Amino acid sequence: MSSRDRRRWFTAGVVAALGGGLVAGVVPTATAARDGIAGFTDQRVEWRACAERPPLDPSEEPDEGIVFDPWQGQWGQAECATVIVPLDYRRPGDGSLSIGISRIKAADPALRKGVVLLNPGGPGGGGLSMPLQTRGSELAKHFDVIGFDPRGVGRSSALKCERIPDTRPRTTRPTDEEFAAYTEYARAHEDACRRAGGGIRPFINTANTARDMDVIRAVLGESKINYVGYSYGTYLGAVYGSLFPRRLNRSVLDSSVHPDWLWREQGKQQSVAARFNVEQWATWVARRDDTYHLGKTLAEVLATTEALAARLATRSVPLTLERPENWPTYWPRAFDRTVLDQFLARATQPRSVWDVTAEVVAEVRRAAEEGTAVSADASTAVGLVQEQGIVKVDDGVYDTVTCEADWPTDLATYHRDMRTFRERYPYSDGNGSGVIGAAPDNCTFRSFTPPEKLVPLRRDGYPTGLVIQADGDPATQYDSGPAMAAKLGNQLISVRDSGVHGHYGTNRCVTEKVDDYLIHGVLPPSRSECADEPRPAVPADGFAAGARSAVRDTKADRVRAAVGDTFWR
Repeated sequence: MSSRDRRRWFTAGVVAALGGGLVAGVVPTATAARDGIAGFTDQRVEWRACAERPPLDPSEEPDEGIVFDPWQGQWGQAECATVIVPLDYRRPGDGSLSIGISRIKAADPALRKGVVLLNPGGPGGGGLSMPLQTRGSELAKHFDVIGFDPRGVGRSSALKCERIPDTRPRTTRPTDEEFAAYTEYARAHEDACRRAGGGIRPFINTANTARDMDVIRAVLGESKINYVGYSYGTYLGAVYGSLFPRRLNRSVLDSSVHPDWLWREQGKQQSVAARFNVEQWATWVARRDDTYHLGKTLAEVLATTEALAARLATRSVPLTLERPENWPTYWPRAFDRTVLDQFLARATQPRSVWDVTAEVVAEVRRAAEEGTAVSADASTAVGLVQEQGIVKVDDGVYDTVTCEADWPTDLATYHRDMRTFRERYPYSDGNGSGVIGAAPDNCTFRSFTPPEKLVPLRRDGYPTGLVIQADGDPATQYDSGPAMAAKLGNQLISVRDSGVHGHYGTNRCVTEKVDDYLIHGVLPPSRSECADEPRPAVPADGFAAGARSAVRDTKADRVRAAVGDTFWR
C-alpha cells in the first residue's frame, strides 16, 4: 500500500466532508411528540445505494483550495439512509434533525461480530465515506461498518456560519498593535455564526451527537456498538461511553484529545507540538552539519532558522513557478518569514522527509544571501507541503462545538499568551498552531448559553479500550493520549518518533494490534509501542555513507511519496 493510500484511509473522510451535501432543516415530528424518545429509537429507515454528492452551491465554494470528492463514482458501493433525531433530547417533541448514515455490511457474514461506528474527528468532520475507506480491511470482514455525518455536517441537517473576510494579519509573528485585528475578527466571526445558526446552534454539541449515535444503534437493531474515533472523535467516543456504558462494547480512540484541555488549551497545545517537531528535526540536522551546514547543535540550528526568519521578514525570496498555468492560488509565490514558520511546522511532521526540509531551508538561506530565487524543485516541494495543513471542517460546527466549554473573556489573557507564543511557538500550520492558538476565538464572545455542562468522563460498565497516540502528533499533543488512557483506564499504544495524526489503518503495527483487539478481543499490554516510518537514510557526521542510488528522487517527488499529492491527480 502506498503512502498516499495509507494516508487516505484516515484523511479522506475529512476531505470529502468539504464537498457539501443535502441540507435539511428542523422537522417537527408528530410521533416523537406523542411517544418521546421512543418515537425516534423505534423508527424504521430505508436503505438505498448512496447517491453521488451533489455539486457545491457557488456560495459554499471555498475561498482557497480545491474541493474534490475522492469517492466519486464509488458511492453506490455503500448503502445510505436517513435517521431522524431530536433537536433537544430534553424536549424531543419540539423538533428534529436528520442524520445521514452509511453502511457496508461485513464481507464475510459467517464471521460477523456486530457493527462498528466510525468518526473522523473535527469537530465537523463528515464520516459518511468512512465505510468506503475500510473496504478490503480485516475490520470490514467481521463488522458492518457504519459511517455518519454528525448533526450540523454534510448530508445531515446543516449548521452554517455566514462567510466573512478574514481580516487577521497574514503573519505568524504579529506586533502588539496587530492584536486588535484578531479580536475584531473573532467577534465578527461569532456574530456571523449567530446570524446563520439561529435556534439550532445551542444543540450542536458533543453530548447530543453521542445521543444521536445511540439512536443510530437502536435503529440498527443492535444492543451494543463497537467504536473507532479519530482526533475529536476520541472525545465523542469517551462521551458516548460515559452516557451509555451498557451499550458500548470495544472502543478505539486514535490520536486523542486531552480530557482536561477542553477546548482552548487543546488548541494552544498544537503550538507546543509544532515546536516539539521542529526541535526533533533540528536535533537530527545538527548531527549532519557536514551535509546541511545549518549548525552542529540544536541551539545552533534554531539560531540559523531564526536568523533566516529575520532576513525574510524584510526581504522575501522568490519561488520558481514550475507549472504557472496550474499553480494553485493557495501556494505561496515567495518564501517569506511566515512561509518559513509554516513550512517548518508542516514539513517536520513526517520524519521521512526531514532531509527535504533541511535541503529546502539550506537552499532558501543561500538564495536569501545571494539574492537569487528558489529552484523549481524546491518551490514545488514547498507548495506540496503547504497543502498539508490540518483541516478543520467547520461549516459552523467547529465554531459551535468548541464553545460548549467556557473560554476566558479577559482579552489581556489572550494578549499575554500571544506575546509568549510569538516568541516561543511561531511555527504555524495555518489552521490553529502558532500565535493563532493563543489568540481570541469566536468562543471568547460566545453568543449563546450551552444547555448543559460537559459530560464527566468515566469508564464504568464497558470493556477496556485502546488509546493510540504519537509523540509528535501535531494536532493532539502527545500528553493527551496518556491522560485519556488514565482517565478511562484504557490501554495505551504510543507511536514513537512520529509526527502523524491518525494511525489505525495507516500504521501496520497499530493496525495489527487494533484488529486483534476489535476482532478477537485480545488487548495489548497496558503500555505498548509501535514505530512509524523511518527517518531519512542520511548518515550522521563521522559515519560513512552507504551505497546510494545513482538516480535520486527530486525534493518534490519525496514529498509526494510521504504526504500524498493532492493537487496533480
